[in-house]
Amino acid sequence: MKAIVIGSGFGGIAAALRLRSKGYSVSLIDRCSRLGGRAQVFERDGFRHDAGPTVITASFLFEELFQLFGERFSDYVELVPMKPWYRFHFADGDHFDYGGTLEETLAEIARIEPRDCDGYRALLAHSKRIYDIGFTELSAQPFDRFMTMVRQTPRLIGLRNYETVWQMVSRHLISDKLRQAFSIQPLLVGGNPFDTTSIYGLIHFLERAHGVHFAMGGTAAITRAMGELMERQGIEIKLNTTIDEVNVEKGVATGVTLANGEVITADVVVSNADAAYLYRRMIKPSKQASTTRMKLAAAHYSMGLFVLYFGTTQTYPEVAHHTIWMGPRYRELLEEIFYKKTLAEDFSLYLHRPTATDASFAPEGCDSFYVLCPVPNLQGNINWEKEGPRLRDRIVNALDRTILPGLKTTITADFYKTPEDFQEEYLSVHGAGFSVAPLFRQSAWFRFHNRSEGIKNLFLVGAGTHPGAGMPGVLCSAKVVDALIPVAAPI
Repeated sequence: MKAIVIGSGFGGIAAALRLRSKGYSVSLIDRCSRLGGRAQVFERDGFRHDAGPTVITASFLFEELFQLFGERFSDYVELVPMKPWYRFHFADGDHFDYGGTLEETLAEIARIEPRDCDGYRALLAHSKRIYDIGFTELSAQPFDRFMTMVRQTPRLIGLRNYETVWQMVSRHLISDKLRQAFSIQPLLVGGNPFDTTSIYGLIHFLERAHGVHFAMGGTAAITRAMGELMERQGIEIKLNTTIDEVNVEKGVATGVTLANGEVITADVVVSNADAAYLYRRMIKPSKQASTTRMKLAAAHYSMGLFVLYFGTTQTYPEVAHHTIWMGPRYRELLEEIFYKKTLAEDFSLYLHRPTATDASFAPEGCDSFYVLCPVPNLQGNINWEKEGPRLRDRIVNALDRTILPGLKTTITADFYKTPEDFQEEYLSVHGAGFSVAPLFRQSAWFRFHNRSEGIKNLFLVGAGTHPGAGMPGVLCSAKVVDALIPVAAPI
């Protein structure tokens, strides 16, 4: 039996491997020139940059894929534990190092607000309760049937999933700085902490249980290892190939039509394209279920991303591998990004310095960086041709004044990506960085289903489907699809 996987993000690669292990003949098709979806690699003047995810958690999900074929992920990719996991730099110059042992984290908390040590212990215990159900039990559970949601509702209410992440954190901590630090996790998957369901509070325990790692060689080392595994298992990989349409006949997906007009038939189609784009552009509305069209019409999308990549002609050894640079405003800034969709003069940033761990990312005596700045998606009608250079300069000036002194004179080989690039290069609706936002009304059964509604033999993986965005989320979406697709029938 033949399966086609559309898109080679981590969700698509994981789905292709799981289908191959079930006996399918698999073709993986992607419009990019490299595997990885948004996990591309950029190289400029000797500097290398991971374009997509840089934080590795729940690495056992990668290990599972290799174990399907009697191999070990750890034989191909070296993961290095981060310490700290993240360094928070606050607007008043203070900092907070998060990660390491529980005792080290508590010591850092005590330095800022001693009364929050007990609160953090309680927060972590609550996070474990959410993790035990929300991740261990439900992240690979199909939610394509409404009764599945109904059966789980009492347990989810018991976990206070009606709270937002901010409300959950604020119940346990009193320091405003620590509240900010422990509520930013939804931003890593495209959500606003002030309206994202607290089910995402499980990330605290996920990180504590499995650590935060970096892959030597970058995320590209993971995509390369997975690509080689696919080749060893006989999966056909077609890059630089765009799919225009998923072919649906009498309510059944029968294959795809490429941009050049070629038709490829299949028994099973798995889409790792942006779920909203799939239903907007790749399947005729008349062939979709009414529930899908309603979800599409009501969809609320994640924020956009402005990502600045650059090198420096000196090193900054005091800068951590992962830094969260907090601006002077928090709630108000997020309100402007997510709802008013205006580009503020201030910002908060995620700064990635891979050369803190892997010197191969830059020439000798230099550093490699990328800075991710949450911004409104393209529903904000921002003129990025005008605002892109201005935002680049404001970010450089802010970092020069604070944690990267002298940056204005040492920066080199810089370039940036805006939400317009996300829309053009990754076919992301509205240039959203993480597909639809992780609101409660867009989670589990309310999210785009992993088994397409109303179209047989069409399945979805990736950020816009259950369980959601982020590397663990998209890898788990392939586990959901694995549970839905039967073993290939013998020919």
